[in-house]
Amino acid sequence: MKKRFLSAIAASAALALTLTACAGDAGEKKAAGDKTDAIITVNNTEPESPLVPANTNEVGGGLILDHIFAGLEYYDKDGNPQMELAESITSDDNQNWTIKLKGDSKFSDGTPVTAKSFVDAWNQSVKHNMKNAYFFESIDGYKAAYDEAAANAENKSLPEKERIGKTDMSGLAVVDDKTFTVKLAQPESDFPLRLGYSAYYPLPEAGIGDPEKVAAYGEAPITNGPYLVKEGSWQHNVQIELVPNPDYKGDREPKNGGVTMKFYKTQDAAYNDLLGNNLDVLDAVPDSAFGTYEDELGDRAVNQPSAIFQSFTIPANDERFKGEAGLLRKQALSYAVNRQEICDTIFQGTRTPASDFIAPVIPGHNENLEGKEVLKYDAAKAKELWAKADAIQPWSGTFEIAYNSDGGHQAWVDATTNSIKNTLGIDAKGNPYPDFKSLRSEVTNRTIKTAFRTGWQADYPSPFNFLGPLYGTNASSNDGDYSNTDFDALLKKALNTSDQTEAFKIYDQAQEVLLKDLPSIPLWYSNVNGGYGEGVNNVVFGWNSKALLYQITK
Repeated sequence: MKKRFLSAIAASAALALTLTACAGDAGEKKAAGDKTDAIITVNNTEPESPLVPANTNEVGGGLILDHIFAGLEYYDKDGNPQMELAESITSDDNQNWTIKLKGDSKFSDGTPVTAKSFVDAWNQSVKHNMKNAYFFESIDGYKAAYDEAAANAENKSLPEKERIGKTDMSGLAVVDDKTFTVKLAQPESDFPLRLGYSAYYPLPEAGIGDPEKVAAYGEAPITNGPYLVKEGSWQHNVQIELVPNPDYKGDREPKNGGVTMKFYKTQDAAYNDLLGNNLDVLDAVPDSAFGTYEDELGDRAVNQPSAIFQSFTIPANDERFKGEAGLLRKQALSYAVNRQEICDTIFQGTRTPASDFIAPVIPGHNENLEGKEVLKYDAAKAKELWAKADAIQPWSGTFEIAYNSDGGHQAWVDATTNSIKNTLGIDAKGNPYPDFKSLRSEVTNRTIKTAFRTGWQADYPSPFNFLGPLYGTNASSNDGDYSNTDFDALLKKALNTSDQTEAFKIYDQAQEVLLKDLPSIPLWYSNVNGGYGEGVNNVVFGWNSKALLYQITK
């Protein structure tokens, strides 16, 4: 898999100046076997927010969006970008891009997908200060639009629905129904590689407007992808039903009669349903079954590397972790976690201890960074650093890591906090939330008072995707509110470097800044551990750990 990713990135660099639509390998895009009308059932989690692409940055909503929308590109099973609605994405200088659409795609309300559908959606994400607005930071005029939106959001004299920006990004322009241009603030050679991510999906007129209108749209979205949300089928915290879109003409044409995503309270419940043939596909085996699932499922078991990074983050409002004492404490916590022991005993070899901030299947991963020793278990060093912190500011209270109980995280959180407790001699424990949505709501609203589990499943196969969205100043998924001007400058420099080998060296420098500051505490990289039921065929898990649902038959 790693070689395939290297090939994908090398290809993206070579094609950075001119990308055009091509047929590709049909064997990778279409499942073998006849199309069936069977409904495929899969596990998922309740989305945090209504289904608006630029306002969704978690995996539950992301899995749905990736199957109900068609964008400029999509990613095949190996992470290679493939043209979907784009006919071409071209530039002479890596800064001024022209995007041409192909065919006559339309939304499920019958309205056409046009260049304006993309430009309006991208502008709205910034004007509404949506969770993924950061993905448009590279576009000329972003800062002016974002600053206005942020100022209006704080202006309590405005009616709530008017607390948004009014200014579009100057770098976006509609040429005609099938063409629009994008001017970046600086040349960025990997710009086309990002365009398969959900933040860049188009929206119909029904999804453009004030925040109240957009939120209502997200509850019953009008879309253009391989599947549509079945009317009235979203039962919150229970399930959602997707049905094939008869008007979809792309390469991801469904080979089944639809997909029902079940929202489970626990991974054990999902796994038991899989064993009982009440669930067709599972992408997360509970830790209680790590030692048995491959024997129980046989050749229907899945265990392969994926682009997933796990960590925990300390909220910016915790005064105990600020200043010099706070940094010493973060370092001590990192040294106090016995990652290898937890990977061996809890995960039984399905996880690999982290040595940097980028998953190994992504080009740019480096196990030999300066400062990597902070990610190794060293009890003596941990105690030494904790004592130095106590000399500056005495410790008080309990150290807790919050996690969602429906995600199968209790065992590793308990093991991690026990490792910290036993090494440092402080009170440490897990802090369970009933479900993913309730945890994310507190993290997003900055009301959480304890450290919390964090992780990243790649949006597109690039080192920047593991660094920029999580640690860039004001980035969309920067849950710890980290800000370092040196780090930001290195990210910009890497993006402006066409030679990928040189860019990787710059990303290394950026990661070495993170190893000093520890905006999150890296833990391990995950395999995708899952499986599928009897009679289920053509199950392929892609580069980002998710099954290609449109290929599955039963």
